[in-house]
Amino acid sequence: MRDSKPNSLLVGDNARRADVNQAWEQDNQAWWDWYVTLAENGPPSTARDVDALRAVDLEQVLLAESSQPPDEVILNELATPFALHPDAVASFQRNGFVKLRNVLSRAAVSRLRCEMVRLLEAQFDIKMNGGTRERFLSMEMVWLENLLIRAFVLSTRIAGICAALLDVPRVRLYHDNLLSKEPGCGRTPWHYDDHHFPLATQQVVTAWIPAQPIPRSMGPLTFAAPIESWQLVRDIEFSKFDTSYDRQVSESFRKHRVAIDDSPFALGEVSFHHNLSFHTAGANHTDISRLVLANTYYVDGARVVNQPTMVSGDWQKFIRDTAPGAVAASPLNPVCWPADASKTAAIGGQPLPRNSELEQ
Repeated sequence: MRDSKPNSLLVGDNARRADVNQAWEQDNQAWWDWYVTLAENGPPSTARDVDALRAVDLEQVLLAESSQPPDEVILNELATPFALHPDAVASFQRNGFVKLRNVLSRAAVSRLRCEMVRLLEAQFDIKMNGGTRERFLSMEMVWLENLLIRAFVLSTRIAGICAALLDVPRVRLYHDNLLSKEPGCGRTPWHYDDHHFPLATQQVVTAWIPAQPIPRSMGPLTFAAPIESWQLVRDIEFSKFDTSYDRQVSESFRKHRVAIDDSPFALGEVSFHHNLSFHTAGANHTDISRLVLANTYYVDGARVVNQPTMVSGDWQKFIRDTAPGAVAASPLNPVCWPADASKTAAIGGQPLPRNSELEQ
């Protein structure tokens, strides 16, 4: 039986049917517009929290564009291995996530934010940092067209961390995601990525790369620990029409006193979360767009699940010309680690296909 109050952002079978076992019928921006409505938020506040609004002074923490080093310096950084401590690996395996400081330099974060602002403003015809409010904006597959974003997405520094955390010899790219949680946008609902990604493996990790520091008032990614926390909520029925799933997960975690990490992100800090890690993110109470580059990687050899659902969005945009049940190894899913196998995906190697070439 369908919920009596269907979500007005859904169309077609997505709106008519109560289950999720059908393809998503819109684009991925429409997916995000729908998905954030599934998060429970408190009543809107009419007061403006001055401390929250002033929580991030971009001019103080980031390099001005005129002071940023040449892209070659950034590319070299992104190709330099990160010294991953064994304790970080153990923490990831125990909790399902880990936050690592100083993965990126001030220069790299500054350059990333400048490029993301340029791309998002052009795509949505808006101004960041208050030009639009209460939206969650997304761009995917930007790495195919933009060389700087490609360097961050195919970075052997980032992918090497992911392979080490998963303890696998080779990882492929699922897709990139340029995300902007605009001022006034509410929470992201509780979820785990195993519910979202159409990959028949649990060897999946997402690198969540903030393009500025993220104080609590801006809505940092928030994790439930340990990794087995998903088992506490596996019997809660997902609703695509309302906030009931998010509310019941929150209640279960409170009841079982699950540890919640909602700590801020420092400049250059990057989180890595397993696809069984339950996570959410708070509302953005600042006047600054919360920009994040989220890259997802999976173990080489993984297959597409036999029945992808609407919760996976337009997954065939990310794994082109691959049928359910087949190995996920399309030209859009290059090996990013080890470094030798990723040479043709690097800026200095042979160019990978662009969207325009793939559509011919």
